[in-house]
Amino acid sequence: MNTFNKLGIPPGRAICYSGFRQGQNPGGVYPSYDEVKEDLLLLKGHWKYLRLFDCDQHSETVLEVIKNEKFDFKLMLSAYITAEMNNFNCPWNGGVYSEEKLELNRLYNQRRIKKLIKMANEYSDVVFSLSVGNEACVEWTDHYVPEHCVISYAKEVQSNTKQMVTFCENYVPWLTKLGKLANVLDFISIHTYPVWEYQHIAQALDYTKENYYSVAKKYPNKPVVITEAGWATQSNGRGINPENVNQDYQRIYFEKLMEWTTKDNILTFFFEAFDEPWKGSPEPLEPEKHWGLFFADRKPKLAAQKLLNISK
Repeated sequence: MNTFNKLGIPPGRAICYSGFRQGQNPGGVYPSYDEVKEDLLLLKGHWKYLRLFDCDQHSETVLEVIKNEKFDFKLMLSAYITAEMNNFNCPWNGGVYSEEKLELNRLYNQRRIKKLIKMANEYSDVVFSLSVGNEACVEWTDHYVPEHCVISYAKEVQSNTKQMVTFCENYVPWLTKLGKLANVLDFISIHTYPVWEYQHIAQALDYTKENYYSVAKKYPNKPVVITEAGWATQSNGRGINPENVNQDYQRIYFEKLMEWTTKDNILTFFFEAFDEPWKGSPEPLEPEKHWGLFFADRKPKLAAQKLLNISK
């Protein structure tokens, strides 16, 4: 099950990194060079691999900081692709667009893939893998892209770069419908969130293992990586019972997850480094905002305090 050996990379801890702080958001104000440098200094020495979510201005800054400051990180760089097809199953206000908008999205996605290729080649010494999308095939997504389109993007990136190519998706579609895509990719990337599926902390690790091994068993000849697994620390009740989330539970899940995946040599990107205030609804306790091991002001939560050997 050693994914590091199968991928040809040295073992190391991995984490999802998005550095948007209070008042910042994709398409608006982006983190500055100094802010990104501050973040990476906090992560340096504790995590080897970072996953970035898009080949945007933020990722450009991250790559610039790593190169200039000679930080020892390796990156999974991604292209965030947008809806190319309506999804009437999306449970919130999204997923349905005009045909004109969908056509604009297709053109946008094609440009995004070309930018992913350009950045991958420019920073080939830092970028070790490439993802051609994020949660774009799951039944509840608001940015649905058909499997055959994702396959086309994967092949285009493989033909024009030397890095390994993947697609990041919830574990369920890998079990039900993404077999053709899986065959094309260099490795499979899954997301597993027990707390979103109403699991208590006591069942969380077993549930995560069940998710992981079900996909690994279905694709025995493909490395399977966990690109998102985490535990929120706040909730307003939207999708997550507030009683199931707090800093103690996050610390327990983080530590148990790291113990298992380190023992079994499974590359696992914990979700995520820092809270992101821009996400979800305007409500302060919206769970989407509270997955970080650090608060938005960069103060460490309990799991990070213990890892960094910081006392309160």
